[in-house]
Amino acid sequence: LISSRVGLIHMIVALTRQLSRSLHRPPAAPIRTIFTMMGQSASHHHAFVIILFLIFLFQTSHVIMSMQLEPTTATAIAAMEKRKSSPPASKEEVATVATGCFWGPDYLVRRQFGDGRGLISSRVGYTGGKSASPTYRQVCSGATGHAEAVNVKFDPSKVSYAEMVEFFMRTHDASDAGGQGNDRGTQYRSAIFTHNDDQKQTVDAIVKDLEEAKRYGGKKVATQIVPASEWYEAEANHQDYLDLNPDGYHCPAHRAYW
Repeated sequence: LISSRVGLIHMIVALTRQLSRSLHRPPAAPIRTIFTMMGQSASHHHAFVIILFLIFLFQTSHVIMSMQLEPTTATAIAAMEKRKSSPPASKEEVATVATGCFWGPDYLVRRQFGDGRGLISSRVGYTGGKSASPTYRQVCSGATGHAEAVNVKFDPSKVSYAEMVEFFMRTHDASDAGGQGNDRGTQYRSAIFTHNDDQKQTVDAIVKDLEEAKRYGGKKVATQIVPASEWYEAEANHQDYLDLNPDGYHCPAHRAYW
């Protein structure tokens, strides 16, 4: 169907740019890689394989979401409707969650609620442990008891706490008690650290909604729901990590599950 090498290159570049937009990553690096591969290709057969591979990546690019997710639980939908009809007076609320390696959830929450959609700030850090001022290496060892977590400040008139909680529950495997993906250990546990009784009630209601809907294949939600404790902000090189390091590690468990 494609009669020239130029046509192949144009198709590959177009697919790469489309994929890059889906992954929220600049296309320059993958395009350079594709041209290098094309230069090394001995036949159109190799280029055709590259095209198929790019199509596969594009079709599975939900690993890092490209579209905004709407709430699906009764609790989050009701909270969304309430904030729209009666906007709360408060201009800032805090959510603290752990869903595995903190780079992924930090990246995803920025894509979902950034650009004026309610997110004020997202910072990664450590909480829920027993030692003061832990370092990244100490937490990674599992010895401190802390979880890698995300501390999100948001405008409750634009996104409710219930919507925020459902989003985080929706973008990791909350039925896994031992970690996420290949990241195993209590430092990668699923946990929500509530800041008041209202947050606790909201989380309980969403967990009930999720289990009734069998969102994790009928498995029970393993997420720990505990009061928020001391928060320790992570080192500077971990903040905005995947925005600053587009080719950095992104746990495959961090994706939209429904």
